[in-house]
Amino acid sequence: MPSDLVAKQGGASEEALRASEERYRAIFEQAAVGIVHTSLGGQLRLVNPAFCAMSGYSRTEARQLHIRDLTHPEDLGPSLARRSHLMERTAGSYQSELRLLRKDGDYLWANVTTSLVRGTNGAPLHFVSVLNDISERRRAEEEAHRFRAAMNVTLDSIFLTDPAAMQFLYVNDTACRRLGYTREQLLQKAPCELLGKSAEELRHADEAVIASGEQGTRTETRYVRRDGTAGWTELYRRALVVGSGSVIVTIARDVTERRAQREKIERLNRVQMVLSGINATIIRTRSRDELFRESCRIAHEAGGFSVVWIGLIEEQSSVAKPVVWSGPEESVRRLQQARLSPVDQRQSGQTLLAEMLQSRRPAITNDAANDPRMCIPAAMADLGFNSAAYLPLMLADRIVGAMALYSPDSGHFDDEELKLLCELAADISFALDHLEKSARADYLALYDELTGLANRRLLVERLAQCVDAARHAQGKLALALLDIERLRSVNKSLGRGAGDLLLREVSARLLQAAGANATARIASNQFAVVLPRVRDRSEAARSMAALNRVCFAEPYEVKGTEIKVGAKTGLAVYPTDGVDTETLLANAEAALRKAKKSGDRQVFYAPDFGERTGAWLPLESQLLGALKRGEFVLHYQPKVDTATRRVVGVEALIRWQSPELGLVSPAKFIPLMEETGMILEVGTWALQRAARDHRLWTELGLGPLRVAVNVSAIQLRQGDFVSVVEAAIREGLAPSGIDLEITESLVMEDVEDNIRKLEELRSLGLQIAIDDFGTGYSSLGYLAKLPIQALKIDRSFIVAMVKDPAAMTLVQTIISLAHNLGLGVIAEGVDEERQAEYLRLLRCDQMQGYLVSRPVPFEKLTRLLRAARTEEKAHP
Repeated sequence: MPSDLVAKQGGASEEALRASEERYRAIFEQAAVGIVHTSLGGQLRLVNPAFCAMSGYSRTEARQLHIRDLTHPEDLGPSLARRSHLMERTAGSYQSELRLLRKDGDYLWANVTTSLVRGTNGAPLHFVSVLNDISERRRAEEEAHRFRAAMNVTLDSIFLTDPAAMQFLYVNDTACRRLGYTREQLLQKAPCELLGKSAEELRHADEAVIASGEQGTRTETRYVRRDGTAGWTELYRRALVVGSGSVIVTIARDVTERRAQREKIERLNRVQMVLSGINATIIRTRSRDELFRESCRIAHEAGGFSVVWIGLIEEQSSVAKPVVWSGPEESVRRLQQARLSPVDQRQSGQTLLAEMLQSRRPAITNDAANDPRMCIPAAMADLGFNSAAYLPLMLADRIVGAMALYSPDSGHFDDEELKLLCELAADISFALDHLEKSARADYLALYDELTGLANRRLLVERLAQCVDAARHAQGKLALALLDIERLRSVNKSLGRGAGDLLLREVSARLLQAAGANATARIASNQFAVVLPRVRDRSEAARSMAALNRVCFAEPYEVKGTEIKVGAKTGLAVYPTDGVDTETLLANAEAALRKAKKSGDRQVFYAPDFGERTGAWLPLESQLLGALKRGEFVLHYQPKVDTATRRVVGVEALIRWQSPELGLVSPAKFIPLMEETGMILEVGTWALQRAARDHRLWTELGLGPLRVAVNVSAIQLRQGDFVSVVEAAIREGLAPSGIDLEITESLVMEDVEDNIRKLEELRSLGLQIAIDDFGTGYSSLGYLAKLPIQALKIDRSFIVAMVKDPAAMTLVQTIISLAHNLGLGVIAEGVDEERQAEYLRLLRCDQMQGYLVSRPVPFEKLTRLLRAARTEEKAHP
């Protein structure tokens, strides 16, 4: 080949090589990814600008570095191992994701592709690595991983749904566990299938969610698990805009237990409303037919039972013959066709009616359509009745009728509802017993409705006559008050019906021993006996010992159970312990309290019989002049609105600041004042002081505020109680801002007379609250008649409700009952935030306790009120 041609070809090759090098250099310099040349030992030899920007090093600084200076320690070993593998092969590259240390000390994630460059002879020359910054992607992946982890540990089910395609995009582990599906199975199911909705219904629901914007929607709905069982869930749904479409986020909280509890409380509330309504009917009814008709109507309308009937039991055949019905006409007609017999003639089996007649207790079924004890199971299925109950109606200790209730709910009758239904049957039975007596209104005004004995009002009249006779004859008489022991345990273990039977039996023996004119029942478990013409205390003691032997030596038999009971007795003798009926009663009650505290069976109101201990004598001596010396003060405990925590009232509490004894506990001096009669004078002073303080707060602009004052039993029993209160509050504002708090057991002692007194107080502008509600033995019928404005739940229930579901249910029932009667509810003894939160959820109106404030003097409370009003103005 000619030399000039060879030279020409050589020149072209060099030119092509230079052009190739120029193109590589341009790519190297302008590349958007980092490019690094490293020696076989790992020393950086050449880096491009993109790598410098990525790592923060200049080229000069970078060429001083080794790959170990840039690579995270956990990633260095695998990286060096892969380089060794490349050198052992003739070709190839590897790709990895690793962390690189920037000059500023932060790590970045990079996708690195490393290749080995070899010479023409195949010998390794150097490594070339191309780096892509993937930090953002890795952060997004970590965020997604954290999101999934968080979603999978929450107790709520979480779903992401595409509303356009109507399919799930994501479900968390909780949703899978709760519904019983794997994630793959759940993602393949249609959302409408799980919710039991049609596609159209779900589409409308999704549109409503999208329209609600950031607020989202909240609903409760049923859902179906994989095994076919159903539950209730609370759904919070919100739409998120993603691209040109939307994704609906659904947070589902299982509320099956909560809903069941709520439905249970609602059922119990309905039964309580039925009890209240029927008790009110019992008070005003004048005939058996009216009682039956109203009872059925109230149970149907207020209790929510589908059909209710009351029938009379034919004595010979024991067949129940319904006389009154309430419910849909077609359902009533279908049931009227049935013959309700204790024996099902077709199957020769025992029916619910027979079970009720034999046990003398309510008979129930929670599966009426399939229970062979139902006379007409086919009718139960056709009418949609799934639960039924037969309640026995008693008269003179025999079953004379039955009340039947039918419900569409399966499992309707549980133990708690059954107890209330027993009370319902007992109340109607009681009304039947008394409807046979003439002049029922006069009878109830003077006689105890349970035992037939004289009540407190009639006792006072008879005692006044006996005192008159003793005064003219210059003789003596004794008044004995008996407190029956173990009654509370009988009620708790055997039911209220058993406790009532026991009281009737006790009253029967008392009548036999002392006579009708000398015997009375004055409280739930207290009786009174007048012993006329006794010569002295010794004779009175012997007479009471003989009476106790007659009444309590032998056990009582109640519902097949033998019960041994006794009585504590307090006695007062005329004229030694009082010359009028009120004083005799008060002193006999003081003696009874001592008997209950000391454990003695019988205590007289007299020092020589050891009623008082020596420790009381100096206390009484110092107490006598305390009022004149100005040693009594009022402390006030705030009452706040449960929802807003705003102070709406206070309770006035008497304190004795003795110079010798210091601040004496009310538990020590209040009983002593009641025994000595000082409570009348001190109670009047407390009303005057509270009225003046209320006026001062109002004038200082710290109102509106109501001040509650406790009323003692002795105060309420005074004939001039209303006029004393009227005079005491005269220095206050008109209308008055004073509330009176009266204990539940006290107001029920002589309920008709107390109603009259309370109505007169209401006309003066005072408001009345029943204190310690739930600890007494109130008649719901009388409760509805009392001129009161509020109930105070006893602190024992507030303390117990956080841990005891039964106490929680009772508190809920009291609140619901009060609201249904148009009454406010105040919770006392609230010492913890959890108690306050539960009360807020249960819609209790007011609360007081150490959580809010301890009782404080007037000056300190004034500062607290002023600070509260300032805060309210700043944040209205």
